[in-house]
Amino acid sequence: MRASAPAPAPGPAPGSPAGLNRRAVVVCLLLAVVTVVLGVVTITAGELGIALGDLPAVLAGNGTRAQEWVLLSNRLPRLLVAVGAGAAFAVSGSIFQSVTRNPLGSPDVIGLGAGAAAGAAAATLVAPDVVPVPIGALIGGLAAAAAVLLGAGRGFRAPYRMVVVGIAVGAMALAFVQLVLARTTQQEALQLAAWLNGSLQSRQWSDVATVAVSLLVLLPAALALTRRLQILEMGDDAATGLGVAPSLTRNLAIVVGVALTAAAVTVSGPIAFVALTGPQIARRLTGSSGPGMVAAACTGATVLVAADLLAQHGWWGTQYPVGVLTAGLGGIYLAFLLVHETRRGTA
Repeated sequence: MRASAPAPAPGPAPGSPAGLNRRAVVVCLLLAVVTVVLGVVTITAGELGIALGDLPAVLAGNGTRAQEWVLLSNRLPRLLVAVGAGAAFAVSGSIFQSVTRNPLGSPDVIGLGAGAAAGAAAATLVAPDVVPVPIGALIGGLAAAAAVLLGAGRGFRAPYRMVVVGIAVGAMALAFVQLVLARTTQQEALQLAAWLNGSLQSRQWSDVATVAVSLLVLLPAALALTRRLQILEMGDDAATGLGVAPSLTRNLAIVVGVALTAAAVTVSGPIAFVALTGPQIARRLTGSSGPGMVAAACTGATVLVAADLLAQHGWWGTQYPVGVLTAGLGGIYLAFLLVHETRRGTA
C-alpha cells in the first residue's frame, strides 16, 4: 500500500498570520459548536434527561438532587470522556497516517489499539495490584508498535508490510485478551468483554481526569511535531535536505501516538475507527494536506460524541456500546477508502 506523494500544503490566506489556515480555523470553530450542541442533546435526551429549560439552573448548582446526579454522576462525565477520547484517538491516527504517509496507517489497522487493550487487560486481571491500567495500556501499545517495527523489516517506511504485520499483531493481542477472559471469573469476564467492545457507560470523573491530563501533556507534543511531520510526508531524503531528522522525528511521533492511543483505550476501551476516520474527515473539511492536529482533535471529538448519542438514543430502542456502532460505520468507511486508494493506484 504505497501512498502517493502529498500535495503541498496550502499557504496562508492573504493578510493572515503566517501559517494560519483560515478555513481550518472556521472548521474547528464549527465543529466545536456542533459538539456543544450534541452535548446538550446528550444531557437532555431520554427518560433521565434534564429538561432544556432546567439545564442552566442545574449547571449553576440549583437543581434537584436527582438532576444533579444525572448531570454530575451520569451524563457529564460520559460526555467529557467522549470528547477527550475522540480527540486522543483522532490525533493519534493523524500522527500515524502522517508517519506512514498512508491513509490506512491508523492505530486500528496496525494493531496498536488491540495491543493497548491487551496491556490494559493484563494490568486489570493478571496484575491488578502491581501495574495501573493506564501504564498497562501504554506498555501494550508500545509492545505492539515495537512488534510492527521489527516485523515489517523497514519499520514504518514500508506501509504495505506495516499493515500486514499490524493485522497479525492485532490478532495475537486479541488472542491474549481471549486467554485472559478464559482464565477469569464469569463476572470479571463480562466486565472486560463489555469494556473491549468500546463503551462509555458508567464513566467517572477519574476517567475524565485521566484523558484530560493525557491531552494536556501529549497534545502540545503532537503540535510541536506538526511541522516536522509535514516535511516528513515529502519523503526521508527531502526531509533530511530540509534539516529534519527522519528517524528521530518518526520515533518521537510514534511514542506520542501510542501514548494517546493508550490514554483513550484506558478510559473507553478500544473504540474502533475513530482514529482512522477522524483525521481523514478533518483533512477533507479543511483542505489541508498536513497532519492538522487541532482539526483532527475537533473532528474526533465530534464523531465520538455523535456516535455515542446515537448509540444511546438510536431508533433501535436499546443502548449499545459505542464501539459497536463505530466499528460498523468505520468498516463501511474503510471499504470506501480502500476502493478510493485502489482507483488512485496508491494501494
